[in-house]
Amino acid sequence: MTQTLLAPAACLTNPLHTRPALDRLSSQQPTGFELPVTSQTSPFPHLFTPLKVGRQELPNRILMGSMHTGLEEQGEEGLARLAAFYAERARGGCSLMVTGGFSPNPEGRLGAEGGFLVDADASHHQQVSDAVHAHGSRILLQLLHAGRYGYQPDIVAPSPIRAPINKTTPREMDETDIQRTIADYARAAQIAQAAGYDGVELMGSEGYLINQFTAPRTNKRDDRWGGSFENRARFPVQVIKAVRAATDPQFIIMYRLSVLDIVEDGSPFEEVAALAKLAENAGADILNSGIGWHEARIPTIAQAVPRAGWSWATERLMGKVEIPLIATNRINTPETAEQVIADGHADMVSMARPFLADANFAGKAARGTPEEINTCIACNQACLDHYFKGKDATCLVNPRACRETMLTWKPADTARKVAIVGAGVAGLSCAVTAAERGHDVTLFEAATQIGGQFLLARHIPGKEEFNETLRYFRNRADAFGVSLMLNTRAEAATLADFDDVVMATGVAPRVPDIAGVDHPCVMTYEELLSGAREPGKRVAVIGAGGVGVDVAVHLVERGLRSHLDPAEFRSTWGVAREPEDHAPSHDVVLLQRSTGKMGAGPGKTTGWVHRLVLLRANAEMIADVSYRRIDDEGLHISVGNEDRLIKCDSIVLCAGQVSVNALADSMKADDRPVHVIGGASFAGELDAQRAIEEGTLLGSRL
Repeated sequence: MTQTLLAPAACLTNPLHTRPALDRLSSQQPTGFELPVTSQTSPFPHLFTPLKVGRQELPNRILMGSMHTGLEEQGEEGLARLAAFYAERARGGCSLMVTGGFSPNPEGRLGAEGGFLVDADASHHQQVSDAVHAHGSRILLQLLHAGRYGYQPDIVAPSPIRAPINKTTPREMDETDIQRTIADYARAAQIAQAAGYDGVELMGSEGYLINQFTAPRTNKRDDRWGGSFENRARFPVQVIKAVRAATDPQFIIMYRLSVLDIVEDGSPFEEVAALAKLAENAGADILNSGIGWHEARIPTIAQAVPRAGWSWATERLMGKVEIPLIATNRINTPETAEQVIADGHADMVSMARPFLADANFAGKAARGTPEEINTCIACNQACLDHYFKGKDATCLVNPRACRETMLTWKPADTARKVAIVGAGVAGLSCAVTAAERGHDVTLFEAATQIGGQFLLARHIPGKEEFNETLRYFRNRADAFGVSLMLNTRAEAATLADFDDVVMATGVAPRVPDIAGVDHPCVMTYEELLSGAREPGKRVAVIGAGGVGVDVAVHLVERGLRSHLDPAEFRSTWGVAREPEDHAPSHDVVLLQRSTGKMGAGPGKTTGWVHRLVLLRANAEMIADVSYRRIDDEGLHISVGNEDRLIKCDSIVLCAGQVSVNALADSMKADDRPVHVIGGASFAGELDAQRAIEEGTLLGSRL
């Protein structure tokens, strides 16, 4: 049975900022807060109250949490890029940050090419700590031993139990392995100190090695390292003591405590609280929260999780230790962070992905201009999905993340008149980048508001965060003087006087060639999500890619607020009790032509959440479908050699997109130069990451 815990209410803030942006500086020069910010001068007084951590004092309560970017495995070149990455966040006002994970020894590596610390690494890592210290910030190196989560052949664990997300069974550690590993942690901390890091974070959560020792689920030993809680807690306590003894007193030890395992046979709260106190007594200066193991089947950071949806788990430990506690997961705005601290849920907040989205998050919050923040939308598409596909991490809404040495731009030598047709995210990113460089930009949009496909996507449960991206682009456009022509359809003659013309006219839903597709019961996903058409009770969705799955989730979760309300989230997912059944608002049948896994279109690290939602709503999912016809009876299909009738009230077409580029084609036919980006260039599956990246790249070189 999934671990169940009583949970107090948590905060939820979801503002839509409307104040105009004030920041007019280049993206190459992120702004910090040069003037002192105190709790008396900040609009977020709790967030900007100093905090004592060990023997050091931090100017604010914001932690940039650890993110594995893929650069950690790339040697000196990767470290040079990491130095630029962290320096930009330090310059942007972040007072304390944690690197991605480095293993203390070879068997603890995340993968075959994973980074682990040796003595020679100190000089290479010095560039990272120096870059951060140059801007007055502090940085910790995370020590992470993967244990049974490692994707390489030499993995070890407390007990030889294979992880359900891994194909390799670990070797059980003997006494010699355990003692050597404890010593390796101490040696790695010494290397980090020699490299100039201000401390280390010991990764004791999310199901990695230290957590594998503490949880009955993975520790089946009958020696002094297993069995009773005292024995299972011995390994983390000995690691902390060894690191404390090997480093200077001012060296910060942050222990990442699994405050909630969310797996069967995880640690009960009584043991979590006891371990917190043991960690403090062993020498930890501050406790960071870890939520859930990677094998847990409850979302912890995806869009399905409401803002600050897990802060209650940290709040239960408040008062049980004297060192500071950090809350984490889905805290993506300064308003939310302020509320977490004001409500007494934590002493500090950790925000990892929000610093991918905006390097200047802290500085903008300190200046009282949160509307300027490029908000993390919790999509995972370019950060976690990239990493697990073997790519460098970046950010959908900020293509410069982790590419600070590669994607740069400077003011234009000559200001040009630039016309951009289409105010979806491709056109918006191009417009603000070009205008920031000094070009005179006019943005034409046939609709009455900006956003394109983002306007539709924001109606999907959890994707309300897309409103924040549109707010950010609108404010940036205002700040840099983009002339926004809404409700205006550009024509070739309109564009004659511009030096550069960019077509970002986007896509339209593809209408498949099915007999009867013009039947009154048929609608496109655009008609459904825009509210132009209302579906009946039983709905067939044609197409199970990302759009089809999103539409299906939208249909079964209409009226539910589990992605917005922490209490409803816990009820829906069974965190505080057994999951409660919610009758779906619509009965859904999801269909696809291919024989592959249903719903494989969504992201690697989030698709499983959507599939679980649909399974729990009893949505029927049918693959290997041939569409025969649509008539008054419903949708006629064949599955293999069997004909079947899907009786339904409505049919929603999610069968792909086609580019809208008639204007671009006509201009090319007249030999007029034109740039085509985003969906207008290639429809495919909707890809906001590619659209924003293409717009940014073009805007940077016009």
